[in-house]
Amino acid sequence: MTEFRDDIHQALEVLRSGGVILYPTDTVWGIGCDATNAEAVSRIYDIKQREDSKGMLVLLENPNRLVSYVEEVPEVAWDIIDFATKPTTIVYDGAKNLAKNIIADDGSIGIRITEEDFSKDLIKRFRKPVVSTSANISGQPSPKNFSEISEEIKSKVDYIAYYMQKETFTTEPSSIIKLGSSGLVEIIRK
Repeated sequence: MTEFRDDIHQALEVLRSGGVILYPTDTVWGIGCDATNAEAVSRIYDIKQREDSKGMLVLLENPNRLVSYVEEVPEVAWDIIDFATKPTTIVYDGAKNLAKNIIADDGSIGIRITEEDFSKDLIKRFRKPVVSTSANISGQPSPKNFSEISEEIKSKVDYIAYYMQKETFTTEPSSIIKLGSSGLVEIIRK
């Protein structure tokens, strides 16, 4: 347990100093940073060689915190969160209190409530949302576990979590559902 706490502590220090981490999530391994820090977000776009017009999602550890980052949480969102049987990212209109360069051009933001131990504990202690984007160069396949992450990605982050590195089971990206403020529900990825 001490190793887990040390790992969380080191990742927290990097996040607080505006750095970028590589860490396990409830889906694929993620590249992450403070979702309120525009410079850190820019670094992730550079690492992924991705245009900043393509938004990235953020993780929260508690659905009650959604109201801090979304203008209006549609009622159906609470049901989706409660009844989802796999990790589900919900795209909300009216993002707020986040780095401008993480918000999509239409003002939306993808948010997932994580249930995975490392990311949940990290975000709870950090008290801010953390960016989560797959640990790959844009356009390349998402790594299914830590061993598939390229050395290029590993060499560009400031901290790599130890937790779950040796796990060899494969993971899948989350489902994505877009909720419009007009009541629109669109399934983007099952």
